[in-house]
Amino acid sequence: MNRVLFAALGVLTVLSSCQSSKVKITGRFVGSQADMVYLEQVTTLEQSLVDSIRLNEEGDFAMKIDNVPATPSLYNIVYDSERIPLLLKGGDHVTVNSVGSVLRNYTVEGSLESELLQKFYKRYAEGVMEMNDIVARFTASDVSEAERDTLTRRYTELYRDIKRDQLRFIVENKDKIAAVYALYQRLPGDAYLFNGDMIYYRTVAEGIEQTYPESPYLPILRSQVSRMDAQLSLLSQVKLTDFPEINMPDMYGNDVKLSSLEGKVILLHFWSAALGNGNAVNADLKTIYEKYHDLGFEIYQVAVDTSKAVWVNAIQEQQLPWISVSDLRGRGS
Repeated sequence: MNRVLFAALGVLTVLSSCQSSKVKITGRFVGSQADMVYLEQVTTLEQSLVDSIRLNEEGDFAMKIDNVPATPSLYNIVYDSERIPLLLKGGDHVTVNSVGSVLRNYTVEGSLESELLQKFYKRYAEGVMEMNDIVARFTASDVSEAERDTLTRRYTELYRDIKRDQLRFIVENKDKIAAVYALYQRLPGDAYLFNGDMIYYRTVAEGIEQTYPESPYLPILRSQVSRMDAQLSLLSQVKLTDFPEINMPDMYGNDVKLSSLEGKVILLHFWSAALGNGNAVNADLKTIYEKYHDLGFEIYQVAVDTSKAVWVNAIQEQQLPWISVSDLRGRGS
């Protein structure tokens, strides 16, 4: 009797181990003319197509993938040129549905990490789309200055809200792979997550080490933390020194030292009046200068020219209000 029991348990163990490496994905997409669904696997090096299937008449689809690791890994469902990120592990049976806009309306069930990721990603993706819409509207030719000011304020508020939600999500879910995904997302124009990047990378690395010690993302996080530690160590050895001195005459022949502006926010700008390609840049700088000069902003503009007449004429024609200097030695300056 015991032999039969142990044999049955052995069969169940084998079956469960086989099933644990398989993932089934089903769902329905409606409201679009697209009829193909693709599945991508995302690694640190590439995105590779795993499977594809055509929707049936009702918009239903079903996919199966084998050899999925026991710890969550990143995949993308691609439909109608939009991507739905999923964090899948062996044994998951996931249902993905959407009506209309995929990113705005999709739902996920059957994968705890994917469901968690959805809460972050939908809000994040919607915010980025709104930011892009604001930029597109801002650059339109029919926008008034008053509307541009409103758009600027909305962009700033939106940026702050998205960033705050992102950091909160990372901290609250630091032991989840979804936090790893959120950690590497960047808003338009961002090179870094936050000024204190290392705190968040270290926090997530410590959390993942507790919940998913075998995760392939853990060595990546550790490597990132090590690089940041090395950068901080290097920066701690750098000593602050004064900026190099520049002392050149203005168009009246009066020497103006760069150091005479110490305490202000200084833009040091090099240009050539003779080349004639600085007009547009100077026009933009005038707008910035008028807005911030009274708050302590100054421009120290060095002309890399040889003709005083050309240089002075450009200053007067463009009515440049800031400090303009040149030693009239051109490239030999």
